[in-house]
Amino acid sequence: MIGHQCQATERGSPQGGVISPLISNVYLNAFDQHMKSRGHRIIRYADDILILCGSEPAAGNALKVATRYLEGELKLTVNRSKTHLTDSREGIAFLGVVIGERFTRIQAKKLQRLKEKLKELTRRNTGANLSEAVRQLNPVLRGFLNYFRIANCARVMKGLMGWLRRRLRAIQLKQWKWPSRLHRRLRQLGYRGAFKAIRMKSWHNAQSPLASYAMPNRWLHEELGLFDMSSQRVGLCVPVA
Repeated sequence: MIGHQCQATERGSPQGGVISPLISNVYLNAFDQHMKSRGHRIIRYADDILILCGSEPAAGNALKVATRYLEGELKLTVNRSKTHLTDSREGIAFLGVVIGERFTRIQAKKLQRLKEKLKELTRRNTGANLSEAVRQLNPVLRGFLNYFRIANCARVMKGLMGWLRRRLRAIQLKQWKWPSRLHRRLRQLGYRGAFKAIRMKSWHNAQSPLASYAMPNRWLHEELGLFDMSSQRVGLCVPVA
């Protein structure tokens, strides 16, 4: 569409376009059937393809067959820099996870991108309160968990949630500004005694006992509604039809 007019093009759909996976599935169905007819077992999502073989020579032959069909019959270009032979004992990177013989883990770069996104949403200088921060965080957390829950990542999710709760406590401490407000919150929760004054802008103090008592995990999750990735089942097996 150019403005409100349709214009013919031979360039195909744009890279990353929302319709690209659908078009890929339609166009590459012929490739699926060709490989199946030759006895190869493949896993494909859009244009990301795994071909499963029992030996290295068989894998090399399957690669030649696939490349010949994709480039000869379908007029596509195989990305040589991303196409390679590997062994399941080393772990196979595919669609954001690393698949091993006895495990599936999240790729490190995907975790790093998530942390960068969460950092952007939990900056202490935005002025937004915790409720607003949680409202923005929850769709990101749910989306990440729902996509990667097939991985064996319980420990990773637990670590991410602990780090995220600390960032939220750091936001609230900065907004309270004065230790007296933190102490008042503790007394409202039933804590008694003399409380130590702490630096309210300190990242270190966001993990202090006083901050945890004033803003316990249950308060963050049950009252503010923060989605808890660590409470969800992960490492799920997806049945294959």
